[in-house]
Amino acid sequence: MSKADQTLSTLWERTRMQGDMPGFAKAITAILGAMRGEDDNEFDMARTVLSDPVLTQKVLRLANSGMYSAFGQHINTVSKAVLVLGTEAIGHLALGLKLIEELSVVSPDSGMAHIEMEKAVLAGIVAREVSATAESRHGEEAVVCAMLHTLGRMLVTFYMPESWTALQQQAGVGKEDNAALELLGLSLQDIGRAAAQHWSLPQNLVRGMRTVEPAAEADGGGAPPAPLSHEDWVAGVSTMSSACACALWDDSEEGAAEVRRITQSYSAMIGVDADKLSQAIETARTVAAADLTIAPLSKPAERRAKVLAQTRQRAAGNSILLSGLSDMRDSQDTASPGQMVSIALETVFKGLEFSRAIAFVRNRRENRYLARMCLGDGVREHLADMTFPDAYEPNVFHAALNSDRVIFIENARDPKFAAKLPQWWRGALSDARSFVILPLCSNGQPTGFLYGDWDDSFPAIHLSPTEFSLLNDIRAQVMRAAERRHKADSVNRAA
Repeated sequence: MSKADQTLSTLWERTRMQGDMPGFAKAITAILGAMRGEDDNEFDMARTVLSDPVLTQKVLRLANSGMYSAFGQHINTVSKAVLVLGTEAIGHLALGLKLIEELSVVSPDSGMAHIEMEKAVLAGIVAREVSATAESRHGEEAVVCAMLHTLGRMLVTFYMPESWTALQQQAGVGKEDNAALELLGLSLQDIGRAAAQHWSLPQNLVRGMRTVEPAAEADGGGAPPAPLSHEDWVAGVSTMSSACACALWDDSEEGAAEVRRITQSYSAMIGVDADKLSQAIETARTVAAADLTIAPLSKPAERRAKVLAQTRQRAAGNSILLSGLSDMRDSQDTASPGQMVSIALETVFKGLEFSRAIAFVRNRRENRYLARMCLGDGVREHLADMTFPDAYEPNVFHAALNSDRVIFIENARDPKFAAKLPQWWRGALSDARSFVILPLCSNGQPTGFLYGDWDDSFPAIHLSPTEFSLLNDIRAQVMRAAERRHKADSVNRAA
């Protein structure tokens, strides 16, 4: 058995023993099956697309992009998009999305494998931005091929880590392919292409995984290069994107210089002006910095520090909520309902770092809700304006009061949500980005509510289950005080 056959035999055996690289081959098989309509004589690509909201959005966006403007109309349905784009383009779009999703979430035990997987995601991001700039109808195919371009590297690091270490020891980090032929019997790219054949990928994807480099420029500046065939263009973008991913990875000056060299080298071949190509790669770099997790480009240490700081901040806030809750329990026998509302308002204002917090009470004689207490800058002057009838109206405040549930609104500025916001809120509190309503109900009847909001000075927030639980405990303490007072008043009246 040759060294190459031995390498591939070991790879297939380990694949059988360990299972396919997490989600990777499975995702490819499922989507290619959908493209072919396997196991479904009445296969419906529109139905498949509509089952995935993200894919639906991207299919419609692609169908309405500049490269398809010749159709001369806005495409509103996935069914029409399928007619315009064809099942192959949509299949490649779905495959690219699925591969990015699978590779982005996987965390293999091997740090080396994780690096190679994230580099593949980065190559796909570059290919998507470059293809969009080139307005190519083969862009989605190029994205898939860019991610598969280094499939051999991913497979060796994941299934044959001892061989990867040997390659690095002999050739050096980043130069592993220089030793692959000697140690493994075939190149890392050949291993990836063999795997693609093994998985029965379509031949156009296998051909797109090959390396295509720009021809050397003729001395004295010759004629512009002849246009590439569709397959060569896809392979060229795939090659360039993979090279850019390696150069961008470390976020270094050397890498930036290499990206500039790659841009100048590939510009004419791909058919995109060098400045536009540079801009597309920079856009990809920005996207990758937000989406990747371990690449130096994504500044993982800085990101972890921010997450840790936010976690500590939330932990400190929860401690304030717990302390305030303890004060309320200690005061249950002596404090009036109004005093309990005051403690509750201060507790949630400090614990959740609200920009403003307001207590509303229901005045049954006037059949209105009135703002009575407030904390925060610039709110007191609007207190008199914050009043509304207690008769049901179809807005978020009456919904919270009727359901007797804490309601958290993450994006109060969503245009679709505007109809659920009453006029009094828009007049006094419209600069809030997010807010919380804590209804106060006794015997199934609303008696008032606590309101708190955050403006843009506070980072985007999501309330945790712990915080929801503490808020429910706080409002329960307020209502206990109200019910205790109600019983005492009933006894006094009876006497």
